[in-house]
Amino acid sequence: KFIGDTTGVFQNIFHTPAQFFSGFFENVEDLKNTYDENERLRKKLDGQTQYEAKLQELENENKSLRKELGHLKSIRDFNPILATVIARNPDKYEWWNMITINKGSKHGVKKDMAVTDENGNLIGKIDSTKVNSFTSTVQLLSATDRNNRISTIVSANKGKKTVNGIINGYDSDKKALSMEIIDPDKERDIKKGDLVETSGAGGVFPKGLTIGKVTEVEPDSYGLTKIAYVKPAADLYNLDNVIVVDRTLDTVNEEEGGS
Repeated sequence: KFIGDTTGVFQNIFHTPAQFFSGFFENVEDLKNTYDENERLRKKLDGQTQYEAKLQELENENKSLRKELGHLKSIRDFNPILATVIARNPDKYEWWNMITINKGSKHGVKKDMAVTDENGNLIGKIDSTKVNSFTSTVQLLSATDRNNRISTIVSANKGKKTVNGIINGYDSDKKALSMEIIDPDKERDIKKGDLVETSGAGGVFPKGLTIGKVTEVEPDSYGLTKIAYVKPAADLYNLDNVIVVDRTLDTVNEEEGGS
């Protein structure tokens, strides 16, 4: 009996720590399994997020390409050169002056060619001094340190009214293009909301490219004529894909028609 009681005491003394350590290691194993499961779920969630981001990117690209396709159909009389914006000066002033695209002389790009956004709205022209073999610089309509002269037509009332004008540059204070009206007898016909398009008369820009809409009309500093301010239709701040419009085909057609 004495031996049995003594053995029982010692068994009880060693059994309690053994249970403690046994339970401790079981808890550690459970914790490790939980950690591993969390890591698997985290990776799966990261993969799902990347998948959703990629899907959104493809959807945006699809919309952009659809817009370009629609614009290409509308300018079938010209030779469109698709390009992507690859560089832009981050300076807040230079940002509005120019962009660099991934197409150059090897792709048929030449100086002074008109450039539109993917919706067919005019954004500027190829800089005459910066056409490389594989890249080119586009002078934007909003360039404040350049003189953008564009022959224009102002149309309204479903195209029943046309007034000739010339874009002479960009007014940074009004955030609009400054257009001089060259039809004195039709100055009163210009109203807010009128559509402004290229006339094709200047020899650089093809006819029919949308420039923007009239926001206000006021007399010039001499009071001799009126100045119309035009808000560009293109979003000149955000430009990704653009189209360089080669007017060669249009010129050939005009020459054939004239002969």
